[in-house]
Amino acid sequence: MAMAGLYKRVLPSPPAVDFASSDGKQLFIEAIQNGTMEGFYKLISYFQTQSEPAYCGLASLSMVLNALAIDPGRKWKGPWRWFDESMLDCCEPLEKVKEKGISFGKLVCLAHCAGAKVQAFRTNQSSLDDFRKFVVRCSTSDDCHIISSYHRATFKQTGTGHFSPIGGYHAGRDMALILDVARFKYPPHWVPLRLLWEAMESVDEATRQCRGFLLISRPHRDPGLLYTLVLTTCFRFYLVKLHLFWTADVCSRYSLWGSAGSCKHESWVKVAKYLMDDVPNLVKTDDVKDVHKVLSVVFSSLPSHFGEFIKWIAEVRRREDGGQNLSLEENGRLSLKEEVLKQVQETGLFKHVVAFLSSLTLCCRNAPTLSDENNLPDIAATVCCQGAELLSGAFGSSERYCCQETCIRRLRANGDKPITLVSGTVVNGSSEQGVDVLVPSCPNKLNCCGSGPSNCNGIYPAGNDVLTALLLALPPETWRGIKDEKLLNEMYSLVSTENLPILLQEEVLHLRRQLHLLKKCQENKVDEDL
Repeated sequence: MAMAGLYKRVLPSPPAVDFASSDGKQLFIEAIQNGTMEGFYKLISYFQTQSEPAYCGLASLSMVLNALAIDPGRKWKGPWRWFDESMLDCCEPLEKVKEKGISFGKLVCLAHCAGAKVQAFRTNQSSLDDFRKFVVRCSTSDDCHIISSYHRATFKQTGTGHFSPIGGYHAGRDMALILDVARFKYPPHWVPLRLLWEAMESVDEATRQCRGFLLISRPHRDPGLLYTLVLTTCFRFYLVKLHLFWTADVCSRYSLWGSAGSCKHESWVKVAKYLMDDVPNLVKTDDVKDVHKVLSVVFSSLPSHFGEFIKWIAEVRRREDGGQNLSLEENGRLSLKEEVLKQVQETGLFKHVVAFLSSLTLCCRNAPTLSDENNLPDIAATVCCQGAELLSGAFGSSERYCCQETCIRRLRANGDKPITLVSGTVVNGSSEQGVDVLVPSCPNKLNCCGSGPSNCNGIYPAGNDVLTALLLALPPETWRGIKDEKLLNEMYSLVSTENLPILLQEEVLHLRRQLHLLKKCQENKVDEDL
């Protein structure tokens, strides 16, 4: 009886060795004894089969992210937060991946967006010896994993380009264990490392670039403590988008990606292009003689959707989950946010930004008027509504949520220093839910000179520190065109990250990486520059 379709493939051996064969088992035992299978246990715990024939990259990445215990911060199904292929859609639409697969560069983009620490190498940017060192490193620990991009033909297998994680290493025979995510086709198998390198040296016909490997690990803390650009896909927090000059609105990372579908949103393209391409040309003009003029040139031509580009992060929780106290994790995150905010406000650049915004308010006829929208209760009311939606699993639905009331409280949680807590009561039909917004506070007192009422006590992030963080995140070469040598040196000194406190330095460099990645994604150059 004839049957349609295919049931597995016979693994060509040699060169591969089936993991479940007697030889494969012996390799496994010897590798365990030599300590080069430490990364295997976490990976095998989350081993999955790609759900679509072209989803090898997505399956490999979700498998590694789960093995590293990186919290996606959003629900997969039911109450469970979990990485799944269907959630990895920020750098390439899933329909396109389903049809054509994903490129090496786009997978790097996805890993960054998911919150992982990523080092990516094409074979023309590395060597076999370096690759072997990375394989050994990740095989002797469980805090990093490698995803290999290779061509199957080198192993006499059917198919073309493929992604799969490396699950272990046998030093004596110099062989790597490939945990093939196309388990419907081939089982896990050992291959000579040198042959795997040859398979990675092949050129991807779609991008005309060499293949390579990704070294993926968990960052020592969540990237973007207080600020983030729009390309992130973490759902753990809600984001307050600060329009320039103190008007505020609220959105969540989910709504951004839900509406845009990828990092190619038109407004983000314009802002990224302005910051990376236009600003370096604008500062070349002859009349740029001081820092005030530099800021005037940069901020006077901002694209209309600039306020959606960089945001500060506030944390939301159900009131019944917290009460009057903070958990150790909440307290730790809030303290770090407050320290970053304090460090931003202590920079020399921040003082220039505050003075510049003040002069606009006092002197410029066209300066924006202050709005009640930037009051913390109004911001928090919208955050509370969106928080209640997502906490109930109804975010993006047609259900209407309304925040009846908000109040600001200063609590001495756990006997520590006071914290700022905004509580809201959110109503949806006949049901209501209490929601708290944990707000990072700063003890610094600012002059009420154009910073708006929200900044007069420095209690939470606002336009001036957000703009300061973004200016610090711009590439140093942005200012290279300034003609006045004294001013050029002053700007280099103001924006230098070398002397920043470590927390702020990491925050700024994270924003810089996001900005670089966003621009490359939008220009379709992710595969050209990793």
